[in-house]
Amino acid sequence: MALLSLKQLTVSFGGPNLLDKVEFQLDRGERVCLVGRNGAGKSTLMKVIAGEIMPDGGEIIGQGLNIARLEQEVPDGTEGTVFDVVAKGLGDIAPLLIEYHHVIHQLETDYSEKVLAALEKAQHNLEAVDGWSVEQKVEAVLSRLSLDADMEFSALSGGMKRRVLLAQALVKEPDVLLLDEPTNHLDIASITWLEEFLKGYGGTLLFITHDRMFLQSIATRIIQIDRGQLVSFPGDYANFLTRREAMLEEEAQQNALFDKKLAQEEVWIRQGVKARRTRNEGRVRALEQLRRERGERREVLGNVKMKLQDADRSGKLVLEADNVSQSYDGRQLFKDFSTVIQRGDKIGLIGANGCGKTTLLSILLGRNKPEFGSVKLGTKMEIAYFDQLRGQLDEEISVVDNVGQGKDFVEVNGVSKHVMGYLQDFLFTPERARTPIKSLSGGERNRLLLAKLFTQPANLLVMDEPTNDLDAETLDLLEELLIDYQGTLLLVSHDRSFINNVATSTIVFDDDGEVREYVGGYDDWVQQRSLDKRAKAPAKKAGKGKTNVKKVNKKSSLSYQEQLDLETLPKEIEQSELKQSELLKKVGESEFYQQSQDKITKTQDELAALTTELEVMYERWDALEAKKES
Repeated sequence: MALLSLKQLTVSFGGPNLLDKVEFQLDRGERVCLVGRNGAGKSTLMKVIAGEIMPDGGEIIGQGLNIARLEQEVPDGTEGTVFDVVAKGLGDIAPLLIEYHHVIHQLETDYSEKVLAALEKAQHNLEAVDGWSVEQKVEAVLSRLSLDADMEFSALSGGMKRRVLLAQALVKEPDVLLLDEPTNHLDIASITWLEEFLKGYGGTLLFITHDRMFLQSIATRIIQIDRGQLVSFPGDYANFLTRREAMLEEEAQQNALFDKKLAQEEVWIRQGVKARRTRNEGRVRALEQLRRERGERREVLGNVKMKLQDADRSGKLVLEADNVSQSYDGRQLFKDFSTVIQRGDKIGLIGANGCGKTTLLSILLGRNKPEFGSVKLGTKMEIAYFDQLRGQLDEEISVVDNVGQGKDFVEVNGVSKHVMGYLQDFLFTPERARTPIKSLSGGERNRLLLAKLFTQPANLLVMDEPTNDLDAETLDLLEELLIDYQGTLLLVSHDRSFINNVATSTIVFDDDGEVREYVGGYDDWVQQRSLDKRAKAPAKKAGKGKTNVKKVNKKSSLSYQEQLDLETLPKEIEQSELKQSELLKKVGESEFYQQSQDKITKTQDELAALTTELEVMYERWDALEAKKES
């Protein structure tokens, strides 16, 4: 039986229906991804399911479900500690729980009668609403997501803030978890963590993403929203692409046959006297029906038409960095980094948020001077810069004024083109082109920034996070454009597929604080890094072994049973991790959800129990190691 069903659901905001009598069913345990062009109605459908928007028509079956939604952006005004923010997901009981948590912390520094009285009151209030079990839920979620309860939310990175908000959604123990662009603005480490977490998540998931590698890894079914209709594609993203292409080809053939028949009937009705003598009233009515059907047809939204401005070729040497070092606020960002970039190189920059990628870019382009080292720029350089903060856009003026800068025409590769026509190539209608920037969606802003960027001739293209908010079709076109680009490219991105397809080499801010260069894209870096770690592993193990021999000779503070546990736990953990990995792989396969519900539930329960068991073993091992060291 379906967990959630939509029947003949319709949503309209004026103009063609955004959702037009759609049918949808979500089964327990599924991980379903919504895909479609920007503005197709994906977020709207989620808001309808979450009860935030009332549909214009249709029926939602399953409205008593517990549903939690993680929004695209961090909500304004989110304050307090991590515990406070997560506890707010519990609704009315949250203030009591937060008050108790704060009083407990206050006792650490103030053991006065006033604080003790406040503690007694807080405990009484919690007991009255069975709050102790609720507190355990918060603690369990914090532990599961490796969050520090006492950290201030405002001090966290963007990725950690998203993790806290995910915890806030999970603490509600939702029947359905809705994730709207969960990877947006996350770095690669945060995205891979989220992937692994969701693979082991036993609940039902409906999510939106434009990250193709994330989609391929997580989704067990894909729902496409296209021209107000929903089409279901079981299986992964690769299967979706194949079947969608076949479906569009079949639709094009049917439309061509329809149009041919309509044209023939239009010729017949206009044959004059001869036609009127032989006119068949049924045939006339059929023609009128054909006309209505053709008038109601919603065409496939066209693709963006992007073309880079050609510039004179730069010199063979684009830039050379020699032992460049930079720190910020007392923290070393990079040290003694050297590189040579030549004409035609396509370099991807990979690293965690805040590690210094944008700073390195500014130094390499000569915009800022490094603390140490030097940078030499090549000759005949014409640089175009895509800024992830969209600082090149004036929020108060219209789309057309941002691109045209007061002119009616722009010049692209020597050809003059009216700015309105140019913007239509980037899917801006005349009405939308007159709209102020501040009212545009994230995807529209990125398309506009690309449109503005590509009016500049360039032989060095610098793109800082260009993929955020772009739909898959636009990403594919941008990829093709950059692959064929004859100039030099410096690309900062957390989209692993994009880096794989575009970059010929990568500059990576590695986990050990070093900045290194690797040949190839993201997957090549992962493979080379893995080989490096294996090469270094034997020396480390040998060193560790010698240290252990010395420690054995010392008097240990561990009991015999504790020493035995410390020796056997690593092997037990390794075996459990292997079993967990097998279960995760099994759950991640599309065929998994084609089994009976009993088998699905049994496997999910086994995975959840194993995950909990592993957490206990990790904690036990850490505690024994700490005791041994002390």
